[in-house]
Amino acid sequence: MDRTAIAAALWVSAVPLCAQWLDLRTPGIPRTADGKPNLTAAAPRMPDGKPDLSGLWRPEVNAYRFDLIQDLKDEGIFRPAAEALFLERVADFRRDDPVTHCLPGGPSEILNAMYRIIQSPNIVALLYEGAGRYRQIYMDGRKLPKDPNPDWLGYSIGHWEGDTLVVESLGFNDRSWLDRAGHPHSESLRVTERFRRVDFGHMQFQITYDDPETLTKPLSISLAVTYAADTDMLENVCNEDERDTARLGSKANKGVQLSPAVLAKYIGTYEFREGSTVVAGFMGMHQTVSLINGRLYLNALPLIPESEAKFDSTGAAAEFFMDASGKVTRLVLSQTEGDAKYDRKP
Repeated sequence: MDRTAIAAALWVSAVPLCAQWLDLRTPGIPRTADGKPNLTAAAPRMPDGKPDLSGLWRPEVNAYRFDLIQDLKDEGIFRPAAEALFLERVADFRRDDPVTHCLPGGPSEILNAMYRIIQSPNIVALLYEGAGRYRQIYMDGRKLPKDPNPDWLGYSIGHWEGDTLVVESLGFNDRSWLDRAGHPHSESLRVTERFRRVDFGHMQFQITYDDPETLTKPLSISLAVTYAADTDMLENVCNEDERDTARLGSKANKGVQLSPAVLAKYIGTYEFREGSTVVAGFMGMHQTVSLINGRLYLNALPLIPESEAKFDSTGAAAEFFMDASGKVTRLVLSQTEGDAKYDRKP
């Protein structure tokens, strides 16, 4: 199997290591006596008394944009046809992932990208780093359109509930995916976001996906978001000199079949010990390996055997290691950013 599919799908754009404006202090923000940004200062407010969400924000490290399902038991939230399409995309190693082909990430874009909020009384704009995309949230009291023209990032309106900005969006085309792992959504998808600035440097963010055609019930994610001071966003053009598409593998290796008895020895919990913290941050500090209906899962991602001890997934290549007695002791997850090593817990 051509592993380029994994590398391209997990590709993180290279950016210049130095840029002169990144050394500039963000003007006009509260600072402590030693000159550091005071992230616990009071949240600023607009002239009308509403919280001012303006600024550059960075979500906490999380794996939700890659896979909204972090616990295998929650995979059942998808209807059978949606789950079947997800497994088909897994077998294809996500070769049709829109992001891999330099298209927008759709409704999950906000979960990992750094973004700038620009706020005025009648409209709030979100500018995404790297992607070069933006959203407009209309605050002028208009209603959501009854028959929107489907597009990649939807149509959004907002209103205030106390100090929380509530954003409702619809009109997403079904060409985007719900996450990078391959879970689908339909054009019936509605997304609700809630932004609450706790203090100057911290914001609580919640996003809820509601799609009766693919989900049995709404799916909600909550994240902490931190003000990004004394830095700036950098440009990235995904399709510039892009040459990976032609090398994408089409199907996972189907030539290796392992018995349930062999697969069962890998079941367990694994804890990060050393290696790439980038991979660990992306995949998680703890890994749970389960066996369901003859298929091995890493958390909620299906594992596809390449040999008795090596497996591929849409998240990372996985290899299990055993001691002299044949007992599984370690798991190594590999991505282009390096290897993360996990010890099996007793």
